[in-house]
Parts: sequence; C-alpha cells; structure tokens
Amino acid sequence: MNDDQLLRYSRHILLPQIGIEGQERLRAARALVLGAGGLGSPAALYLASAGIGTLALADGDTVDLTNLQRQILHRNDAVGRAKVDSGAATLAALNPDCHVVPLHERLTGERLEQEVARADVVLDCCDNFTTRHAVNRACVRHRKPLVSGAAIRFDGQVAVFDTRRADAPCYHCLFPEAEDVEEVRCAVMGVFAPLTGIVGAAQAAEALKLIIGCGTSLAGRLLLLDGLAMAWRDIAVPRDPGCAVCAGR
Repeated sequence: MNDDQLLRYSRHILLPQIGIEGQERLRAARALVLGAGGLGSPAALYLASAGIGTLALADGDTVDLTNLQRQILHRNDAVGRAKVDSGAATLAALNPDCHVVPLHERLTGERLEQEVARADVVLDCCDNFTTRHAVNRACVRHRKPLVSGAAIRFDGQVAVFDTRRADAPCYHCLFPEAEDVEEVRCAVMGVFAPLTGIVGAAQAAEALKLIIGCGTSLAGRLLLLDGLAMAWRDIAVPRDPGCAVCAGR
C-alpha cells in the first residue's frame, strides 16, 4: 500500500483483527454483488469504502424514481440509467482504489457460474427466489461463501452459507426450493427505507469478515430483524443431511 492508502484505511489497520495483512487481503479480493438495489446499494458502498480490490456489480434493471427512497447508490439524475452504470459512477467517486465491474444483466446459467467462480465472496442482494436458488447452487458447486439478505415491509434477515465448512448449511437447507412459494416484492408490499440499509450493511460486514478471516460469521445462523420494535433474533440453522443441493459435497 502507498501512503495515501495507508492513511485512507488507517482506522481498519488500527484494529488488531485486521491490520495491514487484513487490509491487503481486501485489496486482493473480488466480491460479486447480485443486485444494485436496496440491499446492494449499502453493501456495495461499504465494500468499496472498506477497500475491496474488485467489485463485480450485477443487475439488469434501470433506475426508477421509486427506487430513490432506499437505493442510495443512485441519484435523481440517474433515473432511466442502468443501475450498474449509476452504481459504478457512485463507487468510483467514493473510492477510486476499488475496481468496479458493471454487469448490466441478470446473471443466469453459464454467466452466473463464471462470475461466482471468479469471486472470493458472493452477496445475494436480489429480490426473487429463482435467482437466490440459482446463486446458492453455483456457490455450493464452486465452494464460495454466500452472504444472503432480504428486506420487506419492516422485516429483515441476514445469513451466511459457507459450504467450505463441513457442518454449514446452504440456502436450500433453510428454504427448500418449491414451485408454490409466493414471491413478496417491495413494489407490492412496501419496504421501510432504513431497513435495507441495516441489512445491506450487515451483509457487507459479514463479507468483509470472511475475506479478512476475522471474527465469527453467521454461518449456521439466521439473523432476523423486526424493524418496528428494533429487535433482533438469532436462530440456529442446521445442515440438512438430505439436502438436494449440498448433501454429499
């Protein structure tokens, strides 16, 4: 690191759990953030500001006026622009040290496999079960830690699925894939703006810890937030030995 970088990240470097070695791990790492909306916005901002070396930001959508209530990567003049391009501009202004790779697409199939394989950590900040399950399967195949978040109305949740650990569950262990699952969208149900910030920031924190190798991750636990009461619950999530996705890995 040069002198400017040592100064920029000095408050991290002062932490014995991080130090220069941990900060260098962040500089060398690549994070994949799926979704540049309510959760992806704070997650990407904190990853970039903390010094992640490469941030791949994937989203096939464009900025809409209704997004601006909570999607803090984007500004009023970005309405109609691709979210990944708007986000890349914001992140570049925040920290030019972070190399942002904008992926203006909904990653599926081989493209999803390629991007997951390149990443050191994957953050699921999307809003549909089809993508969540596809990302989980790719992360299990490539043994990549997955940081999952969700927020709707006043309720949020955060979990880590790190199948590099033999005892850790995957997303399918907790939420088995089924055709009769009803999608719940912000556009229909609404969402409290700061809730997405809290959940997205928690996702960034878990991703940074995984890269640095400090602390205890949420692997094997589901963190639930009641935003109206500002009350957290921590639920143990065991691995399903008969899971159709991760059994026998």
